[in-house]
Amino acid sequence: MSAAEGGGAAIADRELSILFSDFSDFSRVILAVSGGPDSTALLSLAARWRAGRKNGPVFVAATIDHRLRREAKKEAVAVARLAKRLKISHRTLAWAGKKPKTGLQEAARAARYSLLLGLARKVGADAIATAHTRDDQAETILHRIARGSGINGLAGIRRQRERDGIVLLRPLLDVSKTRLVATLREARIPFADDPSNRDPRFLRARLRKLAPGLEREGIDAAKLSLLARRLARANAAIEQTAAEEWKRALRGSSPGALEFDARSYFALPAEIALRLLGRAIDGIGHEGPAELRKLEALQEALAGAQVASRTLKRTLAGAVIELDGRSIHIDSAPARRKPTRLVSARTR
Repeated sequence: MSAAEGGGAAIADRELSILFSDFSDFSRVILAVSGGPDSTALLSLAARWRAGRKNGPVFVAATIDHRLRREAKKEAVAVARLAKRLKISHRTLAWAGKKPKTGLQEAARAARYSLLLGLARKVGADAIATAHTRDDQAETILHRIARGSGINGLAGIRRQRERDGIVLLRPLLDVSKTRLVATLREARIPFADDPSNRDPRFLRARLRKLAPGLEREGIDAAKLSLLARRLARANAAIEQTAAEEWKRALRGSSPGALEFDARSYFALPAEIALRLLGRAIDGIGHEGPAELRKLEALQEALAGAQVASRTLKRTLAGAVIELDGRSIHIDSAPARRKPTRLVSARTR
């Protein structure tokens, strides 16, 4: 039985080598542990996996106190107690300063990663492990559908990716929350409950509430996670082709500007051409990255102008894009001038 299967069964020791197969490549790994069921299971399972090996990374558990709930401090103490029992060192990091009135979850997430990355550099860790589950993957896919994401976004959370020189690991990405809770209960390990996970002010909480209805229609976490894996596979193939076309395009370009042969560009599959255009604008412009919907609108305008044998000049994300019939030129746009503030003599 694989770690992704098993319904609500607790995770067995034989599954740990699959879950933590990536970890052997690293010398020191930060385990992000909030005290909730998912991250508490990550801490417990990682300790079990490490205890059964002669060699492996050193673990450092880290808890972020966002200073948004009174209970957070007690939860951090509980995590520290469990980590000590499991013979893993622990750090509590606080998100200090004034909290935003809007976009709180996004700001908290950014602060969380900033603190974790800072700790990783401080202790010499080369990876950070988070407890994202199959349920989180499903919510992410639904969230990105709602935002109008493209193939890259709909590929969902990656099992492994790099951020600012540190590798992010998601060993539980194919495991359901139900199995993690069952694992903790079997081991009699307590965990915290964060009420913000059910707060209807937040989109993820609202999507979570929709889950039972979607499951009845056959749209469950397992199928959404499978969709993400398939799109990730397709995305990797598209990216490889785009990278090869990008190398060809760079050969005839001058520093600080890019030029595509129009005929060759429009002969490419639309998705490849779109990614080349995006790469060029993001690399040369100074206001990027370009939004996908705006990039798609620009590509449609370029294609229409080419068919009609018209020239076209547009700006997007700090780049100037110009079609002259034979070539598409991408250059940096002049910096936007800040509006001059007029001050009357009376207020001087």
